Amino acid sequence: MDVITTYLPITDPTWIFLLVLCVILFAPMIFSKLHIPHIIGMILAGVLIGEHGFNILARDASFELFGKVGIYFIMFLAGLEMNLQNLKQNRTKGLVFGIITTFIPFVLGYVAGYYFLHYSFLASLLLACIFASHTLVAYPIVGRYGLSNTPSVTISVAATMVALLSALLFLAGIAGVIKGTGGWLFWGLFGLKFVVYIFAMFFLLPRLIRAFFKKYSEPVIQFTFTLTVVLLSAAVAELCGLEGIFGAFLSGLVLNRFVPNTSPLMSRIEFIGNALFIPYFLIGVGMLVNVAPLFRESQAAVVVVIMVVAGTLSKYLAAYTSRKIFHMSRAEGVMMFGLTEAHAAGALAMVMVGVNLQIAPGIPLMNNAVLDGVVIMILISCIISSIATDQAAKKLKVQGSSTDKKTRRDSTALDDEKILIPINEPGNIGTLMSTAFMMRNRQLNRGLICLNIINDADLSDQTQAHSRECLEMASQLASAADVPVQTQTRLAVNFATATIHALHENDASELLIGLHRQRHKGDSFLGLFAQGLIDGVSRQIIIVDLHIPANTIRKIVVAVPEKAEYERGFYRWINRMARMAEDLSCQMVFYAPESTNSLIFRYMRERHKSVRDDYEILESWNDFPALRHEVNTDQLLVVVTARRGSISYQSAFSKLPHQLQQQFSHTSLMLIYPDQEEQTGEHHDFTDPHRNTTNADTTLLGKWLSKWIGEMG
Repeated sequence: MDVITTYLPITDPTWIFLLVLCVILFAPMIFSKLHIPHIIGMILAGVLIGEHGFNILARDASFELFGKVGIYFIMFLAGLEMNLQNLKQNRTKGLVFGIITTFIPFVLGYVAGYYFLHYSFLASLLLACIFASHTLVAYPIVGRYGLSNTPSVTISVAATMVALLSALLFLAGIAGVIKGTGGWLFWGLFGLKFVVYIFAMFFLLPRLIRAFFKKYSEPVIQFTFTLTVVLLSAAVAELCGLEGIFGAFLSGLVLNRFVPNTSPLMSRIEFIGNALFIPYFLIGVGMLVNVAPLFRESQAAVVVVIMVVAGTLSKYLAAYTSRKIFHMSRAEGVMMFGLTEAHAAGALAMVMVGVNLQIAPGIPLMNNAVLDGVVIMILISCIISSIATDQAAKKLKVQGSSTDKKTRRDSTALDDEKILIPINEPGNIGTLMSTAFMMRNRQLNRGLICLNIINDADLSDQTQAHSRECLEMASQLASAADVPVQTQTRLAVNFATATIHALHENDASELLIGLHRQRHKGDSFLGLFAQGLIDGVSRQIIIVDLHIPANTIRKIVVAVPEKAEYERGFYRWINRMARMAEDLSCQMVFYAPESTNSLIFRYMRERHKSVRDDYEILESWNDFPALRHEVNTDQLLVVVTARRGSISYQSAFSKLPHQLQQQFSHTSLMLIYPDQEEQTGEHHDFTDPHRNTTNADTTLLGKWLSKWIGEMG
């Protein structure tokens, strides 16, 4: 045994990294069999392998580095995955809960420190700051259950920022008093730095991000840039006297609209965070825990018990009080308690400030016994937080499934969505795939169909290599976004005919194609291929031509013609555009006749409440050219048109190609030819949004017309 201990703790970097990866790999497997959340498993594994456990690993600089990046990732993902519209709708509740979950723990923390633990006035205030703040350690559990955008989670995340900022202000005041620098000059300078920082984050940084993403599309460069933005925001926040986790969260909010949830970039961010940085942070927290004093000193046990009871009770009272005020369910209250219970990065930073601050030469504000007590409190609070969040998430998931049973049935089982994407040009594959990622129904998780057509008269090695290159590029993009994809190659003389055959053979619901790039004088705006599909297919066709990356679009402007609501695919294209707007977190403005806008509004309120939508009246299609004054280069113009002979077709559509070419040549465009064929699951009477009645209504209209024509005859 002594021979083994001579080699411990392990210091070789290769073995350190290997053992950490083994913990990350096996801890969730072992603790899941014990029905313990894997986050707790990571922390307890850190306790066992740390210097206060079996002393297998020392908490070296790698744990400091990766651990700090890990907590930044947790806060960054909280801001990145948040639905900004939900945040806007719940901002008042978030502020109220933030005040409550700061005030109650602060008061109980001060009482516990001053009256029960007999700390000094300043030490008790610092302990109150520790109790008031919290860390979203359990947030990865929320993401795993897909509940990031539920009201209770949004409110809790907003409250976290309020509590953290309040605690940091109190901490700065305590440090200023002890150092003798807490005068008006100190607070004036702090306020100035804070204002400049917020201005830079929300007014300058978005412009820099948009310019970068427009110029660089290479995946590795985009990921590196995103990580740079997160760490830069955290570093500058610390320079301003704030915590780095505050800056990481703000960077998530800023990057929110530039990183769609369905994008490959989001998949890479979540993967590297959940696979490496976040587990490193959790293991590092566990390695700080020293339970030995609890068994050696009865006073240490008393300190820990008081801290844990006061901290847990105060956060529970805050969540319970807020739940009652907001009239929320018990499960939502438990979720709010679980997310705000854990004390980790903020508490650790504050207690270290207390240990390093000296009220007299050689006398720290807080001694090492307090440090040990706070670290053990961190461990217990993280365990309670993880268990509470996991249990609440399960209940909310079940409640959501039962409440939205009909809606889910309409949007999944009755949805015939199957998107076919003809790809022949490498230059627009990225645009088509990213558009499909945003439009697809993630609940269905059906794969995309990517089709490449080879001219039967040209079977050269170069042509076949080009086909393989296109399909491989599409497959790589789909794999990076974790989207199933099916690739097909066809030999044909007529590209349009081959695509139509593939559409019917695969029973695809719609086509997504790129806009024809004019190469020869006299070519039509749409090109022979697209025109052939429009004439030969009655299902929905979406033609895309983006001049900027999809994630930099700031607004979607949709032009809708009169009588568009009578087309069978009316609600299908609205659904696709709404999903796109949700993923981009951008505003969508509909220009349509008043009666059409009314139907769109009712559908959006029922199915896509989180979209920021607006409505303008488009009296006549002759007014369409005036939209060039409403659309700029950072916006997407969506034109809902119609095939000749359809209900909503107008003679003015004959001028549309010329208008688009002459007046919107620098605008990102999307042309939609709605479904002309009977489909299920996409049409609803909004007196009962879950009842499929449009087909019956259309049949009645047909019978009435037939009877009227018969009478006329």
